[in-house]
Amino acid sequence: MVKKVLIANRGAIARRIVRACNERGIETVALYSEPDIGAPHLAEATETYPLAGSSAQETYLNQTKLFEIIAATKADSVHPGYGFLAESTEFASAVIERGVKFIGPDPKWLEQMGDKVAARRLMAQSGFPTFPGSGLITDLSQASSEAEKIGYPVLVKPTGGGGGMGMERVADADGLERALSRAKAIAASAFSSTGIYLEKLVQQPRHIEFQIIGDGRGGAIHAFERECSIQRRNQKLIEESPAPGLAAEEVLAIADKAAQVCADLGYDSVGTMETLLSPEGEYGFLEMNTRIQVEHGVTEEVTGIDLVGLQLELSDGGRLPDQMSRTGFAIEARIYAEDPDSFLPSTGRLSVFRPPVMQDVRVETGYQEGQTVGPYYDAMLAKVIAKGHTRALAIGRLLVALKGFEIIGVATNQPLLARVLGSAEFLDGNIDTGFLDRG
Repeated sequence: MVKKVLIANRGAIARRIVRACNERGIETVALYSEPDIGAPHLAEATETYPLAGSSAQETYLNQTKLFEIIAATKADSVHPGYGFLAESTEFASAVIERGVKFIGPDPKWLEQMGDKVAARRLMAQSGFPTFPGSGLITDLSQASSEAEKIGYPVLVKPTGGGGGMGMERVADADGLERALSRAKAIAASAFSSTGIYLEKLVQQPRHIEFQIIGDGRGGAIHAFERECSIQRRNQKLIEESPAPGLAAEEVLAIADKAAQVCADLGYDSVGTMETLLSPEGEYGFLEMNTRIQVEHGVTEEVTGIDLVGLQLELSDGGRLPDQMSRTGFAIEARIYAEDPDSFLPSTGRLSVFRPPVMQDVRVETGYQEGQTVGPYYDAMLAKVIAKGHTRALAIGRLLVALKGFEIIGVATNQPLLARVLGSAEFLDGNIDTGFLDRG
């Protein structure tokens, strides 16, 4: 049984994991770097251990230090959260080799899904729809040939990493060589790999993802879909469930297919199948995230299930939920510490940080008043999730909550979020991944 969990992460997800463990009587070991001194989850955890330094590399990515703390605390399990080491095959394997549970899927899943070319191939072989694409690109000649087969416009994409980093749009053959060079350079810097491939560029798609839960014994179910089309620079800003304006039977058919593929392949944890939906109504596999998602709370609010709790239970050989149903609507907005005009990160001391307290509004944050927001980590301050028996009511509650969230000390994207949520196009459900590019 899971008795003590070391949380190899920080911020809102670390606090969420502490909560799930506390509810189950599981002890927790929380880590903190120098900039994270005073984070609220530290007071809620059973034990806390410092990580000397400020940068991600010398703190939360320092595997040597993490394993020293695992040994010192006698933690029997590690929860990686999202980001950092959550999808590191090397880290997960090393955890298991030490006789400690990795709360996530088998490392083979991290390896297969971490390589986008391998993941696309596996999904296609399993009968899940994919858009046209190439294998690993080795030189310009091969890239030119593959691009002609796929048909311009195309995307040049790194085989590793995520978050849209390194993706380059190519309208025609003249721009291919430069795009390849730029994508390789960014991939080498961000992901320590120069692997790239090509994929058909779908114009004005919607980003629809499916929450998957598998038990590793041939069982897998889905917890419906999330709409994640409101993005800036390929980073999600607003997520909701159900996806507005889509025929329920068509969405559920793809969700069922995603769950069946994962069942057939023996997926053994919580994960998310991400897809693009073309304006013509065609779905295509984008990637599979083999971890808890930032936006997991949206699904929790409409289904009533505890996804983080399920991760803990499945790692102990637990069963899948007997049934899954969805009620009402939920929508989430991510508040970032950034300049509202330049979108550059904003740093400073949170002299005022007062989340709203409202019915049917949930706030997840790793900050509290008095803390300093530094330049070392992701700029997300909080996630605000609202629900209602109609989409309009959920959006209205979220707008009220955003306006009532008092933050002084850093600039935030609250005005942008409010503009989107209040726009006629958004309220009508006329959205796609280019929504913000159109102003």
